[in-house]
Amino acid sequence: MFLRVKICGITNTGDALFAERSGADAIGVVISEESPRCISMEDAKEIFSALGPFTTTVIVTHTNSQDLLDEMAAVNPSAIQVSADVNRPEDYRGKMIRVAGADGKIREDCDAIIIDQSHGKGIPFDYEHAEKLMKSATKPVILAGGLNMSNVPAAISRLQPYAVDVCSGVEKSPRIKDPMKVLEFLKAAGKIPVVRKKEKISR
Repeated sequence: MFLRVKICGITNTGDALFAERSGADAIGVVISEESPRCISMEDAKEIFSALGPFTTTVIVTHTNSQDLLDEMAAVNPSAIQVSADVNRPEDYRGKMIRVAGADGKIREDCDAIIIDQSHGKGIPFDYEHAEKLMKSATKPVILAGGLNMSNVPAAISRLQPYAVDVCSGVEKSPRIKDPMKVLEFLKAAGKIPVVRKKEKISR
């Protein structure tokens, strides 16, 4: 299984580039006023333009405004992740990721589903709910909510998601990523090979 990792809640170019160089497949930014990690459209453009062509760029939003969603689409991210019941922007050619509701209901007009009731607050997901949803899902499933370097190996082993998504689990504080936590999370998720010290040979 080829697992993908998204580092989310990025607020500056330095953190984005470090995550990319360290092996992250996707970089997520948040554009929602209620989030402490909210950035502007201009900041999103700056961060995304600094990344390489093979790195997936994602705008995460909880907006109910179709007009605002259309503005986000104009930034041209690889994907837009939405939690509200909004429509795909008419001229947007990227992917749509929809957050699965607590009732498990998901609109069919999406390219992937994310299990995330935490929204960057570090609240762990419910394993039983995740398992039920994954059994019935017809689209790739992304796992998020309270993930960190300690619990992500078990989550991957048990649920076999398409991707995992981390935000607060790799932060020094809201808005600022911790480089060591980013590296440890990527190692724990299998994106960075674990280099083991050679055992001493007894003579």
